[in-house]
Order: sequence, then C-alpha cells, then structure tokens
Amino acid sequence: MPESIDKDRLEVLFNKHSSLVYRTAYFLTKSSAMADDITQETFIRIIKKIHLYDSTKQIEPWIYRITVNITRNMIRKQKIKKLFGMNPIAPLENSVEQSILQTEMEDQLWKEINLLPQKSKEVIILHYYLELKLDEVSDSLNIPIGTCKSRLNYALTKLRSRLSKNELFKVEEKLKGRELNEGKQSYF
Repeated sequence: MPESIDKDRLEVLFNKHSSLVYRTAYFLTKSSAMADDITQETFIRIIKKIHLYDSTKQIEPWIYRITVNITRNMIRKQKIKKLFGMNPIAPLENSVEQSILQTEMEDQLWKEINLLPQKSKEVIILHYYLELKLDEVSDSLNIPIGTCKSRLNYALTKLRSRLSKNELFKVEEKLKGRELNEGKQSYF
C-alpha cells in the first residue's frame, strides 16, 4: 500500500462511520447479514484504497460511495429483490387508529420505494432517510448533481403517482383535512 492507515485512525473512522455504513447497507438490502458483510467489506476497502482518498475533501462522501458500490455489487451477485423492513419515521402520538394507519402507510411507502430502479432508490434513501444534501448524495454516488436531481425527480414522480392511487393515502388525506380543521399537523 502506498499510504497505509494506522490502527488508531482506522478505529476512529470505524467508530464514527460504521453505524451509518451499516444503516445505508441495511436500507438498501433489508438484510442484517448483508449489511454486516457490506460494513466489513467497506472498511476493508477503505484500508486497501486509503491512498486514493483526496484528503482535501470530506471523507463521508467517499465512504458512502464505497458503501453504495459494494452494496450494488452484492445485490447484483445475489440478485435480491426484497422489501425494506425498517420504519425510520416516528409514529404519530395521536390515536391508535392513526398510529396503525401510519404504520401501514410507511409499509406501503417502503414497498413502493422498493419497486423503484436501484439507482433511484439509492438517491431517495441517501437524501431522505440519511438526510444528505443533494450535493453530498451526488458525491457519494459519484454522479453529476444534475443526474442526482433527475433520479430524485423521477423517483418522487413515480412515488406520488403510485401512492395517489392507494386507498391508505386517500384515507390519510381525509384525516389531514380533519386535523388541519382541529389545528393539528399531519404526517403528509
């Protein structure tokens, strides 16, 4: 290795970024075993490729790029097409009915996200669930910002179209109108 990474620096990198690497991998695969493998593989790749890292830039997008690339490769090899299982959105605290409705809506949203092409799915997850700015998503995926915006727009258009036809979301719109009349804020 032209430039090696010392054990202390690797430990700091791992402690700081491993949970986000794992979460990203889990969101993309829904498999805790694959997320563990991807996390391990990401840090192995970091050790091997640290000499390629441009230290004038932030390291997070570089780590995300490695994570996403390893995830893509594993998905390609195993050809998995599973639904997401995590619900990162906090439930409403209003009523049992609303809590159940929101859980069902989140499940449906994840199902629809899973139907998106992999590249659109990655942009949605990095931007909305990991809360990266679009320029950070662009850097992480190693794509131009215009491509990133295009994939996001495509994904959102597809999701809006599909979800507008879903009965759960029609019920939520009715509840939203009632809550706004009562001065409460709705999820959507």
